[in-house]
Amino acid sequence: MSELVRIGSRDNALLVRLRRLAQDGTAYRRVGQVWLEGDHLCSAFVQRGGRAAQAVFTDEAWQQPSLRALAAAAARVALVPVDLFAGISSLPSPALMGFLVDLPAAPALEPAAPTLVLDRVQDAGNVGSMLRSAAAFGVRQVVALKGTAALWSPKVLRAGMGAHFGLALHDAAEPSLLDELAVPLVATSSHATAALPDAALPWPCAWVMGHEGQGVDAALLARCALAVRIPQPGGEESLNVAAAAAVCLYESVRRRPAAQ
Repeated sequence: MSELVRIGSRDNALLVRLRRLAQDGTAYRRVGQVWLEGDHLCSAFVQRGGRAAQAVFTDEAWQQPSLRALAAAAARVALVPVDLFAGISSLPSPALMGFLVDLPAAPALEPAAPTLVLDRVQDAGNVGSMLRSAAAFGVRQVVALKGTAALWSPKVLRAGMGAHFGLALHDAAEPSLLDELAVPLVATSSHATAALPDAALPWPCAWVMGHEGQGVDAALLARCALAVRIPQPGGEESLNVAAAAAVCLYESVRRRPAAQ
């Protein structure tokens, strides 16, 4: 049975911490905890075997059995009035409950694993979408180089829709971490000669997706074994980086040798 307390003051230490995590996208790095707002994220966390340090419910949510059942995955439960919950929410329409969870320890890099590398991708929505694509296509390792949107920020979490909990995430990584990869790097570039449908894609590989405006850093592009362009018969210059990632990851996995 989870420990249950009621909170009635906005100055309560727990609520102060949650406001900080909800409003500062990089606060989790200093606090060592992550705020998961909403039953969708919390359910995805529980389905992956997660245990929360703290659950926070509005009185309204606590009356709903389907939501209250999530409390079993938390060591402690706090009940708060709706107006206090709204004060810690980062959503236009506040959710009814959330989890405070410990920030996962940085995983060891798997040198031979299929990998997605994010090079200074700055839009949180794009980053979250790419995490969803990686999870969907079975690419479980993601390396986000410094300059990329903070992986555990509220905006990236919302865009990821629970994908975080099935991935090995390397947040704010130094480029030197890529030296440990034993798989070839493959980049996308609108200027590449090789077209994706015709290119001989290595498997496994590490797909490198670059900054929305600048693309992959020149020094990193030079390290890549292959650069490909995605044909666009509609005449656009380039795809949104999240869309490009989805196309490339799908094509790569589609061509994966049957035995792997």
